Amino acid sequence: MVTVTLAQRKSAVLTPSGLACLAGIPTINLTAGCAHGCLYCYSQGYSCYPGPGRVVVYANTLEKLKSELTRKRKRPQAVYFSPASDLFQPVPEVLELAYVILEYLLTQGIGVAFLSKGRIPERHMKLLRSKADMIRAQIGLVTLDANVAARFEPGAPPPVDRMAQIRSLRAGGIRTQVRLDPILPGLTDDGEPLDGLLAALAQAGVDCIAASTLFLRPALANALKAALTEVECRNLLAHFKPSGRLAIHAENSTVTALPPDHRRQILTRVADVARRHGILVKVCACKNPDLPSQCCGIAGDWPANGPQAIQHPLFPDIERTRHDPADSTE
Repeated sequence: MVTVTLAQRKSAVLTPSGLACLAGIPTINLTAGCAHGCLYCYSQGYSCYPGPGRVVVYANTLEKLKSELTRKRKRPQAVYFSPASDLFQPVPEVLELAYVILEYLLTQGIGVAFLSKGRIPERHMKLLRSKADMIRAQIGLVTLDANVAARFEPGAPPPVDRMAQIRSLRAGGIRTQVRLDPILPGLTDDGEPLDGLLAALAQAGVDCIAASTLFLRPALANALKAALTEVECRNLLAHFKPSGRLAIHAENSTVTALPPDHRRQILTRVADVARRHGILVKVCACKNPDLPSQCCGIAGDWPANGPQAIQHPLFPDIERTRHDPADSTE
């Protein structure tokens, strides 16, 4: 059960991100908290997080957005939804606000990039398809195993629905990428679960994914311990070392990450399996500053951004055969 509260936003709607992968793209959160309740969501550690099962909807977002854009000397080419919530939560108030915000941005000629695990209603899908060239979509999908998904993403639609949504977005001419993040060590990082997921994505026409492994913050670790059985939690957390602190987010934050060699091993394995299915893997540099990595393209490709810098690819054999951006479904 989700408790929804309407509130008036006091801070700015359009906010910059400290993540290099979102450089130059303002971000928007329609809510604090998210009805999907993913156990691994890093936003649980944010000061504005309202607590599990609670969603605060910023009802005056459209009004403030119009005011902010009126005052800007140069409007953004695109905006990104959402660094700390989901645009398509199963909450009527959120979906209605999402629609009017999307409609306004698109009529103003401002593109939209989003990452979502949610179910996109047909009304919203029709709007997105009508402006397909102005949309960059990423769908979050960490597994095809319905049981694992239900445990770790209790409020999100099952993987089969997200696969259907990927096909629907692509059929509507929308550039669509998949985000395999987080990879759960010991659960989704090897064998048939991994191969089956990548094979299904290839069959759906996906040729590019972004990937990163699970990391921990105290609030996140507590959520896992509260929701999983003792054995499940012990098996998952055993992969982490107490000394594995890693500075991320422009080195303004630290997390507990898998040891570098372990992450490299997992990500290399993902890339090898993906390559067999004709899929390019991008490893997020923001979450892996200690590994050779790159821009994960979370906000898609926008010409005004210029070329995205890639630092020493972790998977050079794949990078040499990467597709031309104009042919990508990113």
